[in-house]
Amino acid sequence: MSEAMPRTAAGIWRHAVLRIGVLPLLLLLAVVVFGLLSPNFLTGQNLLNVARQSTFLAMVAMGQMLALLTGGFDLSVGKTLAVTSVVGAMVMAASKGLFPGAAVPIALGMLAGVAAGTLVGVVNGIGVALFDISPFMMTLGTASIGFGVALTLTSGVPVYGMPDAFGDIFGFGRLFGIPAPVYVTALLYLGLYVVLSWTPMGRYFYAIGGNLKASMLSGINTRLYLFMAYVLCGFLAAVAGIILTARLETGEANIGASMPLDSIAACVIGGVSLRGGVGRLGSVVLGAVFIGLIQNGMDLARIESYLQEVVIGVLLILAVIADRLRYRLLLKLKD
Repeated sequence: MSEAMPRTAAGIWRHAVLRIGVLPLLLLLAVVVFGLLSPNFLTGQNLLNVARQSTFLAMVAMGQMLALLTGGFDLSVGKTLAVTSVVGAMVMAASKGLFPGAAVPIALGMLAGVAAGTLVGVVNGIGVALFDISPFMMTLGTASIGFGVALTLTSGVPVYGMPDAFGDIFGFGRLFGIPAPVYVTALLYLGLYVVLSWTPMGRYFYAIGGNLKASMLSGINTRLYLFMAYVLCGFLAAVAGIILTARLETGEANIGASMPLDSIAACVIGGVSLRGGVGRLGSVVLGAVFIGLIQNGMDLARIESYLQEVVIGVLLILAVIADRLRYRLLLKLKD
């Protein structure tokens, strides 16, 4: 930096924004505002509810981040949840009477559901990486196919008959007072953090999004890593789908409708560039928590659900504007 930041309110604000980004400041503002609007907002039980509710979006957003890092995005994540939920629930219900106890049906159902959801990511990866189809058209197409498959399998009727232990453990279970979905999210975060920070694959994701042609010229197998980005995105969405199914205790073809917008919003609010090559995993998770916090706060403040969608959209636009302003400030200070 060529000059020290001025010791004024504006200077202190700019310094804070440049060092820690906009998201922590927005998070602090949301906590203060909703804490004043509702006395129940800052209770321990409600904050645990926010953590649990945010886990599903956090899992999907971590996968969406991989697609965004490589310069694309995935509009099929919501329908991936639906396919996972339906297939997993149907396999559990069908195998429940074939095996003694609940362990085998639960294991079979979870494996089948996650495999079905990951298959959506495989199809996306093949289309984007091998056939050079734009991510918008490819993932929009698979979203339509996935939704049609889920509705065909269920005829629009929720799937019941899963073992009670499935919901008791993965949906409502707690360990040391912390909900089970939080542990699942933490494990996925650690695994993906290792991939992005300590493996060549993670570095290649950033490189491909930063400059695809330069990555190809440097010898990176760009098609392989584009493919892997969408496969991992499908896998993470599938895990979110199976855990959400445990929470709902039914297989639903209509879940996840808001996930594409919400997951992209969580990534962008967390500082992931829509142009690719820029983003931090921890900030994406924090972005998902922020959206969960906003939704929870608006619920407690009795704001209508339709208006909540407007608020999320406005926050997304403001986050993009704030990120651009921060980027310009950084460029000025480097000059």
